[in-house]
Amino acid sequence: MSVDLLLGLQWGDEGKGKIVDVLTPNYDIIARFQGGPNAGHTLEFEGVKHVLHTIPSGIFRSNVINVIGNGVVIDPIILKKEIDALAPYQINIKEKLLISRKAHIILPTHRLLDLASETSKGKAKIGSTLKGIGPCYMDKTGRNGLRIGDLEKDNFLEEYRSLVEKHLSLINYYGVEIEFDLPSLEKEFFSAIDYLKTLSFIDSEDFFYHLQKQGKKILAEGAQGSMLDIDFGTYPFVTSSNTTASGACTGLGIAPNQIKNVMGVFKAYTTRVGSGAFPTELFDEIGEKIGQIGREVGATTGRKRRCGWLDLVALKYAIHLSGVTQLMMMKADVLSGFETLKICTGYRYKGEVIKHLPYSIDPEYVTPIYTELKGWNEDLSKVQKAKELPVELIEYIKFIEKETEVPITLVSVGADRTQTIQI
Repeated sequence: MSVDLLLGLQWGDEGKGKIVDVLTPNYDIIARFQGGPNAGHTLEFEGVKHVLHTIPSGIFRSNVINVIGNGVVIDPIILKKEIDALAPYQINIKEKLLISRKAHIILPTHRLLDLASETSKGKAKIGSTLKGIGPCYMDKTGRNGLRIGDLEKDNFLEEYRSLVEKHLSLINYYGVEIEFDLPSLEKEFFSAIDYLKTLSFIDSEDFFYHLQKQGKKILAEGAQGSMLDIDFGTYPFVTSSNTTASGACTGLGIAPNQIKNVMGVFKAYTTRVGSGAFPTELFDEIGEKIGQIGREVGATTGRKRRCGWLDLVALKYAIHLSGVTQLMMMKADVLSGFETLKICTGYRYKGEVIKHLPYSIDPEYVTPIYTELKGWNEDLSKVQKAKELPVELIEYIKFIEKETEVPITLVSVGADRTQTIQI
């Protein structure tokens, strides 16, 4: 059985968590393949809002196994807090949540390194979530990292101390003053480690191989967004992992020829958190209104998201990178009430018109070219069927499909899992 993949196609915060939750009844396994607690996947049902950072978004569905893959970096403290928050829902965590032994562990000093690095940059900050993600991936590629499987070794504490000493010397290298109480941080860390040892660890690549042979249905859940990919995103304002389709193969140990459907999630407009170029960003009352209606505040950081019109140049770029086979449009309801909507279909770049994403999309090089479409006024929150959608929204969808050459199969018209329309 092949593996389906769900990705965010913008700068993150597209609504992947909700869609995974909606799709989960169709699958046996939901697996996170990259990122860490910098993710904030929001699910809402029965009037309750849930935010997951490390745990896959299928955890609330019965009869589904959730796997944290080898490509994920895990903060034991945050993971334990997430699990504690699930206590009222009587989920058998030991059976329903499996962790790859090859997943790397975020240490308290990783977070301190993150803070020291960002502080040293001054106004040139990347916009890190300060969760220790980057430093942890640096240790991974530097072959210094500690992994979940190391918790089963007798000399884990010795290896931990050695890595911490290295981190402390690096913090001094940055030459900035940051306040921290390492013993206090370590007390909470080792308490969480003790709890982690009670969970189920797996050799995930072998696990997935046998699941596929058994015909089990697997959905790989991406975190962050394609435009934040370490190789293909708007570098250096990116995350530290591969957020495109290739990341699912290396982050789970699944062969490329096993990927079947690649589902791409995008907002009907565009948002971005933190620093970095954003060609269609709105600095006027329209951008402010979109942000207010869409409740555009980061689920992980609490930072206000920057808002702008839909950028089809960037969207098509993400589609092509991952071979997206179907699109899912989120927050169509947020655009209700705007007389005119704009979609970026090209850039003016160094004196010429281009339709592709260039090396740099910094504002001194790029000016967006817009196509205007008629907006709609209808309240979409109660719409149940595709035929009930306003004709202007249908035209908006058709325009995107024509430009991207990929069908839109789902439209979200609200935060709840029930406010989801199959097209």
